[in-house]
Amino acid sequence: MNSRLPFFFLLFVLIAVGLGSIYYRYAQTGVPLTPGQRIDVWQVEAQIEFQGLGEPVTVTLNLPGDSQFELLEEFTASPAYGVNIARDEQQSKVVWSKREVTGPQTLYYKGSYKEALNPTSDIAPALVNNATPTLLIEPYASSAKAVLAQATSQSGNQETLVEQVVQLINSDNQNVAMLLSRYSRTRTFTLLMEQANIPVKSVRGLQLEDERRNQSLIPMVKVYADKEWRLLNLSRVVLDEENPLMIWLEEQPFLLDVVGGEDSSIRFAISKFRTSAVSEANKVARQNAWGFGLYSLPIAEQNLFRSILLLPIGALVVVFLRILVGVRCSGTFMPILIATAFIQTELLNGLLGFTLVVAAGLVIRSYLSHLNLLMVSRISAVVIVVIGIIIAFTVFAFRMGLTEALTITFFPMVIMAWTIERMSILWEEEGAREVLVQGMGSLFIAIVAYLLMDNQLVRHWAFNFLGVHVLIMAAILMMGQYTGYRLLELRRFKPLA
Repeated sequence: MNSRLPFFFLLFVLIAVGLGSIYYRYAQTGVPLTPGQRIDVWQVEAQIEFQGLGEPVTVTLNLPGDSQFELLEEFTASPAYGVNIARDEQQSKVVWSKREVTGPQTLYYKGSYKEALNPTSDIAPALVNNATPTLLIEPYASSAKAVLAQATSQSGNQETLVEQVVQLINSDNQNVAMLLSRYSRTRTFTLLMEQANIPVKSVRGLQLEDERRNQSLIPMVKVYADKEWRLLNLSRVVLDEENPLMIWLEEQPFLLDVVGGEDSSIRFAISKFRTSAVSEANKVARQNAWGFGLYSLPIAEQNLFRSILLLPIGALVVVFLRILVGVRCSGTFMPILIATAFIQTELLNGLLGFTLVVAAGLVIRSYLSHLNLLMVSRISAVVIVVIGIIIAFTVFAFRMGLTEALTITFFPMVIMAWTIERMSILWEEEGAREVLVQGMGSLFIAIVAYLLMDNQLVRHWAFNFLGVHVLIMAAILMMGQYTGYRLLELRRFKPLA
């Protein structure tokens, strides 16, 4: 029993690696489990305009750091400006600079974003009393106290207190009107939360709506009540709940800073398009140092591996049908290559072409057996014969207008020659019945393998989730340990029933 422990340990490692790889590709990089899925990508363009004063200029634009969205790509457009994009955990910004600027100037920043797979939540404040409330002057201080007193008397916890304050701000309360005469609605709410010792953040968001121009940021607030952050819109701007909201600024002092210019302004334009979820996921994975995928290879190599990675699927079918079911075939893995050829020729054309070539090859091979040739010479002669048969059938099909038959050239000629040789020897030793049984078994296995290898879902998993092949390896190893009866062998016990 102890001698089998290394085998079971190997199976455990293979299964863990395979499942872990699949989970990582799905959960961390966003590769979908089914082919054809598409995602929304938002393109946000910021247009900056200002007047140069004939002196050095530096323009700084704070970029969004919303964890709910993931940056796919970005670029800037600026005439002869130096550009630097700086990113860290706290803040991201783009800085344009130029030695001398005169007259009207226009700068552009464009970024493509998609909704993040694993968005992170805002960090809870370490201390509630970590911020000093803003000192208000009279009569605004008395108005703020009166509003908080009324809201506190009508609430039972922080969450309901926040709701009461929001309702009072939207009402015709005289104390609220006093505060709104000096401060904006968002700033008024922020001041009241500071007086109530409730953590609050000032944020500015951008409503992502397709084909919108001349958009501006919407002032909003985040308040921490009952152990969670809540986003509140206190402005008069009505938000569309069907369109996402991107938090562009969060407790940052400015959106745009222009040094050496005047009359600066910024406008946002937004557009949306749908793209392949697989291509975008692999595009992000290529930017990751730990990302591994075949999409980093040239297109020609990718297409090659799309075919190569189907072979383990065929191998699994062969092992299952031969070891567990008991189907007999000619050659160990010849059906895999035949199934691969079926993918190129289509199933019916491939079956007809395979049958014709093998039948004609057996007739000619029976004549070669009378020449008493050595095996090397005989196999070489059979290869040449197979090539001649394929050429003859191709030319004949073309003359007859049967263009579908031209795909017969996709069959592996050396494998066809070995198949004819093995069947010929089997005919001489076991008879025509055994040749028919193994030939039909080979075609049956090839058809089953073709149906799986030509399935779009299987192709998607084989190419995009390489961990699948590790699981196939584990399955083949487990089936390789089976020594019991094959399924087709159970028919010998039918009389006992």
